Amino acid sequence: MTATILVVDDEPNYRMIIGQLLESSGYDVVQAGSGREALDLFRESPEMDLVMTDITMPDGDGMELLTKVKAERNEVPVVMLTAHNDTKLAVEAIKKGAFDYLTKPYLNEDLLRCAAKALELSSLARQNKELKEALSQRHSFSNIIGKSKPMVELYQLLEKVAPTKANVLITGESGTGKEVVAKAIHHNSPRVENAFVAVNCSALSESLLVSELFGYEKGAYTGAGPGRAGRFELANKGTLFLDEIGEMGPSTQVTLLRVLQERALERVGGGGKLIELDVRLITATNRDLKAEVRARRFREDLFFRLNVVHINLPPLRDRMEDLPILVEHFLDKYGRERRIRPTLNPETLRLLYAHAWPGNVRELENVIERGLVLCAGNEIMPTDLPEELQRPSAVPIPPTSPPAAPQPAFPGDSPQSQGDPLDRTAPPTPAGPPGEAPKAPAPAGNPQNASPAGPWGQGFIGTAIDLIPEGMGLKDAISAMEEAMVRKSMDLGNGVQSRAADLLGLRPNVFKYKWDKYVDEAPTEFSGTLADVIPDGGDLVAILEDFEQGILKKALTMADGVHNRAADILGLKRNVMPYKLKKYPGLISFSN
Repeated sequence: MTATILVVDDEPNYRMIIGQLLESSGYDVVQAGSGREALDLFRESPEMDLVMTDITMPDGDGMELLTKVKAERNEVPVVMLTAHNDTKLAVEAIKKGAFDYLTKPYLNEDLLRCAAKALELSSLARQNKELKEALSQRHSFSNIIGKSKPMVELYQLLEKVAPTKANVLITGESGTGKEVVAKAIHHNSPRVENAFVAVNCSALSESLLVSELFGYEKGAYTGAGPGRAGRFELANKGTLFLDEIGEMGPSTQVTLLRVLQERALERVGGGGKLIELDVRLITATNRDLKAEVRARRFREDLFFRLNVVHINLPPLRDRMEDLPILVEHFLDKYGRERRIRPTLNPETLRLLYAHAWPGNVRELENVIERGLVLCAGNEIMPTDLPEELQRPSAVPIPPTSPPAAPQPAFPGDSPQSQGDPLDRTAPPTPAGPPGEAPKAPAPAGNPQNASPAGPWGQGFIGTAIDLIPEGMGLKDAISAMEEAMVRKSMDLGNGVQSRAADLLGLRPNVFKYKWDKYVDEAPTEFSGTLADVIPDGGDLVAILEDFEQGILKKALTMADGVHNRAADILGLKRNVMPYKLKKYPGLISFSN
């Protein structure tokens, strides 16, 4: 993943040079012209990997920014840049947590080496933090997918149950996400720092299940090796999840009941030695345990022990208004490797609504994954669905009052997750009914045939934007504009760099850096085309910013205001778009 670096300097020329140097080395760069602006950007961007800041700025020095950055996210390294070779200041910066201290002028190689080293040494700490946060987020109640009434009631019940020690019985059809809910209860309970241990009772014979749950001592039975702790002991102080509890045999039920009553167990062959336990038990089944009790296949006293709190998960067919949200989640989960994520053809969506979903959320996940694998273009067509879905079931959802369908989205429109089927990674997105192709509304006051350059389209900027070849990214276009202006100013200055610098409003040393950047390369075709329309001078920094702003506006117009779609058009990382919009507030009206 490309690192994102925040460059802070009140001098636009130096800020631009550092930014271009880092971008040419493959980093994503966000720029700020003051300490206040830098702190705002830093607080809005949890993915910031490195801060490189000047020390002396008008609205608060870099030392103050350093202190606040380290106080808020200590794992983010900060490199101090200054024009003063002050040893005392350097020592103070290091004491406050700065990673390094560079004095201007510095060699490009030294700055790049410092940035690479800072990012390398901080990556492990960041990864550890992200893994912990991802684990917590993955099992958060707020990330269980669904906005239907049954799901809202489920969230409310889970919030009450999780902090307690009460045993929980989860029922529901196969594929409704019983283990996902069990993990969510554990990870939102005081036991989160201890183990969550899961056992599928239907996967083992009764004799193996007894030794697996309760452990055994050496020689407990023929072939028994060294003594071994059972799953109950492994889950001590934590949570034990017994899936398919309805498949448990009679003798194991008796032993389990005794353990729950005494809060202690005896290993198989333990000779009467009891091991005390503090285990929260969560069980799950797709059977009707009350019917099993009536049929004398399940002990009534054990049922009451397990059923302190009963959570019943609704089948997917009873909460079809959640279908669009689940579809969006699985499109995100399995479509992230595509540059443009496929959407559902309206007829495909109608077929999904008409299906009875006997396999529930798990079946839907498999269907979406299959569709992404088989679709040839950017739409999942009905022919990409399993054969049984291509023939709607006998009881389709009435077309007169369908649940809301999802808006089309692109990878990154919502946080991605690699969680289980009930993990919410996209917020509920209302849309039109099945059978109608969803379409994002055009931004207010911005008809699709509007001038792509808008207020920046007057004069040569608009003309230059119209000349950008199809498929050229933002960085390449801006680089071509800069190259064209640098080369043209050199021609107008008769080869004298100081005259060329004056034409562009640059300091001579800054112009030299830019001239050296292009002089060894033949002019690109696009920069040559731009040379015919650009003026004979002007503030280079201001012109490049106007050019960038105009390109961003055109992309947002083409993308109907959808940020991630505009980022795809421009070849940008999606997390960079918010910084661009903050840099140019005038673009807000062109985005959703």
